[in-house]
Amino acid sequence: GNELGVGGGETAAEHERILREIESTDTACIGPTLRSVYDGEEHGRFMEKLETRIRNHDREIEKMCNFHYQGFVDSITELLKVRGEAQKLKNQVTDTNRKLQHEGKELVIAMEELKQCRLQQRNISATVDKLMLCLPVLEMYSKLRDQMKTKRHYPALKTLEHLEHTYLPQVSHYRFCKVMVDNIPKLREEIKDVSMSDLKDFLESIRKHSDKIGETAMKQVGLGFMIGWPVTLLVSFALTFSNLRSRDEERNNFACRTAFRTAKEKQDTDVPGAQDLVDFSPVYRCLHIYSVLGARETFENYYRKQRRKQARLVLQPPSNMHETLDGYRKYFNQIVGFFVVEDHILHTTQGLVNRAYIDELWEMALSKTIAALRTHSSYCSDPNLVLDLKNLIVLFADTLQVYGFPVNQLFDMLLEIRDQYSETLLKKWAGIFRNILDSDNYSPIPVTSEEMYKKVVGQFPFQDTELEKQPFPKKFPFSEFVPKVYNQIKEFIYACLKFSEDLHLSSTEVDDMIRKSTNLLLTRTLSNSLQNVIKRKNIGLTELVQIIINTTHLEKSCKYLEEFITNITNVLPETVHTTKLYGTTTFKDARHAAEEEIYTNLNQKIDQFLQLADYDWMTGDLGNKASDYLIDLIAFLRSTFAVFTHLPGKVAQTACMSACKHLATSLMQLLLEAEVRQLTLGALQQFNLDVRECEQFARSGPVPGFQEDTLQLAFIDLRQLLDLFIQWDWSTYLADYGQPNCKYLRVNPVTALTLLEKMKDTSRKNNMFAQFRKNERDKQKLIDTVAKQLRGLISSHHS
Repeated sequence: GNELGVGGGETAAEHERILREIESTDTACIGPTLRSVYDGEEHGRFMEKLETRIRNHDREIEKMCNFHYQGFVDSITELLKVRGEAQKLKNQVTDTNRKLQHEGKELVIAMEELKQCRLQQRNISATVDKLMLCLPVLEMYSKLRDQMKTKRHYPALKTLEHLEHTYLPQVSHYRFCKVMVDNIPKLREEIKDVSMSDLKDFLESIRKHSDKIGETAMKQVGLGFMIGWPVTLLVSFALTFSNLRSRDEERNNFACRTAFRTAKEKQDTDVPGAQDLVDFSPVYRCLHIYSVLGARETFENYYRKQRRKQARLVLQPPSNMHETLDGYRKYFNQIVGFFVVEDHILHTTQGLVNRAYIDELWEMALSKTIAALRTHSSYCSDPNLVLDLKNLIVLFADTLQVYGFPVNQLFDMLLEIRDQYSETLLKKWAGIFRNILDSDNYSPIPVTSEEMYKKVVGQFPFQDTELEKQPFPKKFPFSEFVPKVYNQIKEFIYACLKFSEDLHLSSTEVDDMIRKSTNLLLTRTLSNSLQNVIKRKNIGLTELVQIIINTTHLEKSCKYLEEFITNITNVLPETVHTTKLYGTTTFKDARHAAEEEIYTNLNQKIDQFLQLADYDWMTGDLGNKASDYLIDLIAFLRSTFAVFTHLPGKVAQTACMSACKHLATSLMQLLLEAEVRQLTLGALQQFNLDVRECEQFARSGPVPGFQEDTLQLAFIDLRQLLDLFIQWDWSTYLADYGQPNCKYLRVNPVTALTLLEKMKDTSRKNNMFAQFRKNERDKQKLIDTVAKQLRGLISSHHS
């Protein structure tokens, strides 16, 4: 019971606390308080407690109301009065409202109109704002179409870029903008295609104008205006001058100077001149367009590919190029024009072409050009054309060198052409020499006045004080071909010198080239021409004699040719490695050939006379004079050797000795030939008279300079043989044979035996044997005895 009592007291106190919290706590926070009621198990009691508290409060309220009731009634009464007043006020408000509505109806309409106006105004403002955004787009698009129409494609591309990235994004939600956006790739492709078409037109144009550009550049380098100029000035000048069409040389030179000034002024004022003939802008535009479109590499590859194709076409020479100089000139103009353009592109664009690309093209061009020149120049046989070609190649090389291209290989090839030029010169001069030698009269040049004398001396270096002292008319010792040949050799040297000009060769190299070519002219061309004249049929002794005299004087003139070369090359002959002229050898060889021909010719003439010999080998009569044929032969020899007076002494002496020896040998052969099987002492006597005539001729000194009886020794063999037989001096011969001082030293026992055998059968008719007629056996025995002794002699000495 106590526990319960205690427990009941605690519960009652807890409930009291909860009730206080409920009364004092904000209703929003009453939840936890109420939950504490339900946490216990005495909520039934709490409800009773709560009811009790409510009843207590109601009693307090009732007390309070009863205390204030009269005030409440008064308040109600006041409220009723207020209701009446409120009704009146309501009626007044309603009436006022009605009046206000009536009065404000027009205002409401005006306000509605104002509202609509303001709405329209706002819409217009918004529309204007939108149009202000769209107008630049439309203007830009219109500008784009105009630029496309006027083919200003690069500005069009810039406009397109602004349109796409700046203007269209601001109004992208409009349908017309979407159409524009869809059109932009098409426009880009159109610009790309049109610019590429312009580039193709440019490439076609530059192909056509390359010839003129190259021609102009080469002309100006040839005139010496362009050395050291900037590349831009060179191109400007070349293209400015390209428009000039004058054919007259003087007017061309004037036009050239004008073009030079024009180009220089352009350079000085920074005015570009590269578009004077060819408009390069399509290249620049196309390059920029493709760069902007991100396809620069594609453009570069296309440009280089097309230019390579054009290069191959330019480098293909026409088949008939070698026929005229114009063929070569057009070929060179095309090549120079091509590389001038490429050089211009290199210096005016950023990397469209580079040095490696141009070097590759130039290497190909160089090899193909050199191959073409080698082939076509080999067909050329005219030295003048070869010389003109050389000058053209030098100008071609110099022009390209101005633009920075290496041209050493071209100059190396010119050295090859130089050899060919030398060959064509030699062929030309072979004809010149042939005409000179064929048209010469081979007679000394007559002069009748001092003027004529000086003219000849001016043409040929000749000095002779004796001849100078002689009165007019007089004669030079040489014929016309001497000064003509001498001057043609000088002309040849000049021709060689012309080729060596502008080849950047040293004086020594030029001198060596001239000397080598001149040596070929002398040792081969002139030598052959002289030999042909000397060896031709029917050449007379007079001509041969004159050739010997002429070559002697030409030989002496070689030192003057040496001096002539030295004067034009300034290289002394004493310089180390300097080639010497072989003219001396050439003229000596020609002279020796002429001398041999004289000897041969004389011998042939002698043989012709000998063919007229008609000996009666069986005659018994003793003659009293020489044979007619031999008298004629000796007369011919006398007249011939009289002509030899102008020949060098040894030549005349050799010719005379040769003729006498040949005559002696031929007479010996005539006496010993097998067809003459028998001969008499009378025939031998006649033969002896002829030999004496020959000896008399030898003694008469037909050619001065022989010592004593030197010329007679040519007939010594015949003389001793004839003396032996006519004197029948066999005992002396047989006794002294083999002795150095024997009387018949020159008689060969074989020869003696041969001749003795021919006389054996005719001993009866021989007057020499008249004393032995009574005893024929003794006579025959004597011949046999001598013959036997001769055979023994032959056997003992010649076995």
